[in-house]
Amino acid sequence: MSIDIQRRLEVQLQRIRQAIPPEVSVHLVGGGVRDIILNRPLHDIDFVLVGDVLGLARKVANHLGAVYFTLDESRHTGRVLWTQEDGSRLVLDFAAQRGPDLESDLRARDFTINAMALPLEGEMRLLDPLGGAQDLHDKLLRPCSPDSLDADPVRILRAVRHAVALDLHMSPETRLQIKSAIDQLPRVSSERVRDELMRMLGGPRPEAAMRSLDGLEILPVVLPELAGMKGVRQSPPHQLDVWEHSLSVLRNLELVLELLGPDYHVDNTANQGMQLLVLRLGRFRQQLDQHFRQELTPDRSRRGLLFLAALYHDAGKPQAYHEGENGRIRFLRHEEISARLAARRGRALPLSNEEVEYLVRVVRHHMRPHHMLQSGRKPSRRTIYRFFRDCKSAGVDIGLLSLADCLATYQATLPADLWDRQLEVVQLLLQAYWEQRDELVSPPALINGNDLISELCLAPGPQIGKILEVIREAQATGRVQTREQALALARGLAGEKYPGGQRSDH
Repeated sequence: MSIDIQRRLEVQLQRIRQAIPPEVSVHLVGGGVRDIILNRPLHDIDFVLVGDVLGLARKVANHLGAVYFTLDESRHTGRVLWTQEDGSRLVLDFAAQRGPDLESDLRARDFTINAMALPLEGEMRLLDPLGGAQDLHDKLLRPCSPDSLDADPVRILRAVRHAVALDLHMSPETRLQIKSAIDQLPRVSSERVRDELMRMLGGPRPEAAMRSLDGLEILPVVLPELAGMKGVRQSPPHQLDVWEHSLSVLRNLELVLELLGPDYHVDNTANQGMQLLVLRLGRFRQQLDQHFRQELTPDRSRRGLLFLAALYHDAGKPQAYHEGENGRIRFLRHEEISARLAARRGRALPLSNEEVEYLVRVVRHHMRPHHMLQSGRKPSRRTIYRFFRDCKSAGVDIGLLSLADCLATYQATLPADLWDRQLEVVQLLLQAYWEQRDELVSPPALINGNDLISELCLAPGPQIGKILEVIREAQATGRVQTREQALALARGLAGEKYPGGQRSDH
C-alpha cells in the first residue's frame, strides 16, 4: 500500500476506533478489505458486529461529526456519511452479523473477493475462508456459493461492475450462474438495479461494462430502449452503426474527462489531437473537477448521469431512420425521440426529477455545439446565452459530450481543422460559463417584476416574465447595460404587447 493511502487509512480507522467501546468486537468486511489488499483508497467501509448495531453507528457518527441515517431497521443496518477535511466523503455501513459466526456471514456473501474480514481492534489478521485474496491475485471473479446469484439476482450486475472495474475475468461458474439468474432480475427492485447501473456508468471503463452487459444478454433486461440501435447504418462521416458509435462515444468521453481531470499527467496525452484538447481546455481543469463533484442526488455521481445520457443520446435514431432516394441516411429530430426514451428510462430506474431533467437536457440539446460549428462562424453572444438559458449547468456536460461525439463519428478520418474548430466552440462555451457568467450566461438583473408593475403599470401575469427574459438576452448581447435602457426596452415591449394601453388600474 502506498504510504499516503496507508497513513490516511490508519488515521481514519483510529478515529473510528475511538468511538467504539473496547468490549464490542467489530470487523471490516467486503469491498473495504478488498481495496486494502489492492492498495486502493477507501471510499466505502462495511462493518459487521453483534449487538446494538444502530446505536453504535449513531455513536460513531456523533464522534466523527458525521451524518447518520438508518438503512434498514428490521435488518439492523445503518450508514454514516463522514466528510473528510479535503471535502471527500467516506461511507461507513454498519450491519448485524448474519449467521451464528463471522465465517457463516462471509460464506453467505456474493463473491469470494468480498468475503474477507479484518478485525478493527488488535492484530489485523485476515479471515478468508473462501480464498478471496488468492482470487484477487489470480484476477478471478468467483461466486461464494452455487446459488449466490439466484439468491440475489442484482449480483449479476455487480459481477459485471467488479469484473470491469477491477479487471477480473469471470470464472465459468460465474457465467453459468449469470445465465441461470437473468430471468430473475426483473424481480429485483428498480432502485437496486439503478444503483448498480449508476455505479457502473460512473466508474472506470463504462464502455466495457456496457459491452459486457450486452454480451451476457443482460442489456435488454435493464436498458431495453438500446436494443434497436444495433445494426442501424449511418451515412458518412459516420464510420460505425448507431450502437457501436454510442459505445465509442462512451470510450472517448472517458478519455476527454481523464485528460481534463485533476490527476492528468502530460504522458497521458497520446496524440496531437489530444494535446490540442489539453491546450485549449486544460485551464478549466479545476472548475471541471468541482463541477463533477456536484451531485444532483446524494450517492449518485454527475459523471454517471452524463454517461447514461451519452448512452441514450442517439437512442431515437432507429425510430427516426430515413433513407432518401440518393441513399443518404438521415435521422431528423432524433434528439427529441432520444430525450423521450431517456426520460422514460430515467423514471423507470427510478431517478429523481432533477436527474431526469438533466438527462433530457443533455440528450435533447446534444447537437447544439455541432450546429454552432456548422454555422461557419464563432457562436454569437446571443447563441451562447440561449444555449445556457436552455441547458443550464448541463451545458458544460453537453460541450464535453460533443467532443466525444465528434471523435466517435469521424474515428481516424477526423480532419485536424474541424477538430480545432470543435474545440474552439467548446472553449468559448466553458469560457462563458466560468469566466464571463455575468456578461453572457446570467446577467445580473437591472429591473424586476415589481419595477415593471410600478413603473409601467403592468398587471401581474406571464407577460412580466417574458419582458424580463427579453431584457436579460439584450444584456447578454450588449444592447442593454443600464437600468434606464432596461426600462426603455420594457416600455417598448409593453407598447407592442398592449398598443391600446391595456395596463393595470393602479
